[in-house]
Amino acid sequence: MKNLLVACLLGGLVSLGSCTAVNGGAFSKGKEAQAQRAEFLKLKGDWEITSVDYNKNYRVKPFDSGADAQCFVGSRWKLVPNNYTGSYALAGGGACPAISQPISFEVVNGTEFKFKHLLSGTKAKAVTAGYSLNLVSQTDNNFVLEQNIPSNGEIVKISYNFQKIATK
Repeated sequence: MKNLLVACLLGGLVSLGSCTAVNGGAFSKGKEAQAQRAEFLKLKGDWEITSVDYNKNYRVKPFDSGADAQCFVGSRWKLVPNNYTGSYALAGGGACPAISQPISFEVVNGTEFKFKHLLSGTKAKAVTAGYSLNLVSQTDNNFVLEQNIPSNGEIVKISYNFQKIATK
């Protein structure tokens, strides 16, 4: 009877240890997800692209906008992470068109910024085409997105440098 009692206690301890290890792993993943969500929420607010860096030997017209990449310098981006929406606006002038574009966006795994254009009367889930950029760095007041575009067998890297202008 003593042996049976000892065996049951040892079996209980082993299974308790197993549960702790599994829950510890889930806890760790939960903490990581919370940290990524906190970083994502820091994107809330109004942002301005202060510079667009790329190899000037290429003519770049990002996001199917018809506007040259340099037209995005000074553009205003409003990001609302709690409902995954936002917009960007180019002021226009010179060779740059005036554009106001609503978007839906998300950050995947803390490093991939994805967004798609929203058309009037169309829900985000109905839009299947979009853009994927790398979230290279992020602070409370700045972030950098990098886009890799293939061209003639090479990759052209375009960096968009954002600075926070207001938080609402």
